[in-house]
Amino acid sequence: MTGYTTVHTRKLNSFEELNYAVRGAHSEVVQLDRGRVRGYLTHMSVGGLPLNIGAFSVGVRARGVLSDDRVTIGMLTGCTNRVTHWSYEMHPADVLVTPPGVDHDGRYYGGASFAVISLDRADIDSVFGSEPRLREPDTWRKNHFRAGPHAAELVVARLRGIFTRLETKNAIWNRDAAEFWKRSIVETMTETILANQPSEHDGPLPSAMRIVRKVEDYIDAGGLRPVHISEICSGIRVSRRTLHRAFYDAMGIGPVTFLRHRRLCNIRTILRCSDPTTTTIADVAMQNGFLDMGRFAGYYRSLFDECPSQTLGRRFDRSASRSVHLIAPEEHSRPHQHRGV
Repeated sequence: MTGYTTVHTRKLNSFEELNYAVRGAHSEVVQLDRGRVRGYLTHMSVGGLPLNIGAFSVGVRARGVLSDDRVTIGMLTGCTNRVTHWSYEMHPADVLVTPPGVDHDGRYYGGASFAVISLDRADIDSVFGSEPRLREPDTWRKNHFRAGPHAAELVVARLRGIFTRLETKNAIWNRDAAEFWKRSIVETMTETILANQPSEHDGPLPSAMRIVRKVEDYIDAGGLRPVHISEICSGIRVSRRTLHRAFYDAMGIGPVTFLRHRRLCNIRTILRCSDPTTTTIADVAMQNGFLDMGRFAGYYRSLFDECPSQTLGRRFDRSASRSVHLIAPEEHSRPHQHRGV
């Protein structure tokens, strides 16, 4: 590869690494399904275009700002179960447009794979110079574009072909070649936008999602301290019944389970970055609201498929890289081989 096209890929071993799925994003990921996270993340630059692709094996909750100054276009390229972003049900080849500084909010009920590009104003003017509608700012507000039933497979296959070419180890990419592939990627990622109007118009979030967001904002405002359900209900002024219904509608699990998983994820992150000679698992667990160490260990092992003692002090290595291989969510457990999106 030359300076015009770069590729860096690493294996996924923990949910924390999904916080870096999109370079420059300010994200928070919570693991909600049981099991070890498997998959990969790839960060590319093609003629200056940031491209992020990846896949992961378990269900998670992800929220945050994807970019402060660029329009983000994300495509779901595969999934093993339901995927929602805000109030939108996502299917393979669907596209979600997120303007600069705007939150994304996703719930993955199983493994998934994705591709994400980020465009600045110059990119939009250059690539869509002949498309007046796509040069209008309103086109790039938060919207969901659904792929047609026959187009989805073709779009994902085309992306697979492009990424396969980009991963060629001995290829020499000059400026003109990088510009060509940059335009090819943008065209493929926005094909669904060109072919369709938004599937749903922006509007108020459903009440269930609004309540979930209020709960998360309330917890975030309190820092790392554990928060009891009764405090949350009083703080955001909703009944327990309403809170339970909202979480089951928006997250597929109850609020107690969701908050427990958040605390377990917080504990895991602390343990991975702590010195085993000065940190005890019991202290970290109690500070995060777990008093029964046997029950805590059971919850932890059930969610992450390892004991807390196996996590303590094991910092993850963000420098590891390998050549890009695009894999579908259901392929994480297969032996290493050449794979598609």
